[in-house]
Amino acid sequence: MHKIFALAALSASLAGCVSAPRTYTPAEQRPVTSTRLPPQQPVRPAPSTGAFIAPKVMNLPGLEGVIGRNATALANIFGPPRLEVKEGDAMKLQFSGSPCVLDIYLYPLRPGAEPSATHVDARRASDGEDVDRATCVRALRR
Repeated sequence: MHKIFALAALSASLAGCVSAPRTYTPAEQRPVTSTRLPPQQPVRPAPSTGAFIAPKVMNLPGLEGVIGRNATALANIFGPPRLEVKEGDAMKLQFSGSPCVLDIYLYPLRPGAEPSATHVDARRASDGEDVDRATCVRALRR
């Protein structure tokens, strides 16, 4: 009798752990969550001088959350880079997943400044064919 009572009590306590099945909404219809980065002002490098060459900054829809970010911010968005290449004051970070490989190029926007993302390339890992950059960015976000 004691075992039956214990089993009934256990069953009752576990019943509270059961929930209704979740339904999922396509990403386009989901509400915006707080995990998104705040919007950024347009990225404008300082003008070129004799000692500083201003980088050309990519300005394409869907890349607003990437362009202008530093390496730490990019790692917060995509996780640790698969590859990090430094050349002088510039840097390339590579992030990858099953859908694509994302190469982000960072250059200082002002003399002596920390490098910031100025250009993005994306390709399929399977064959190296170019893919839409913004789609790849969305696919690799954490």
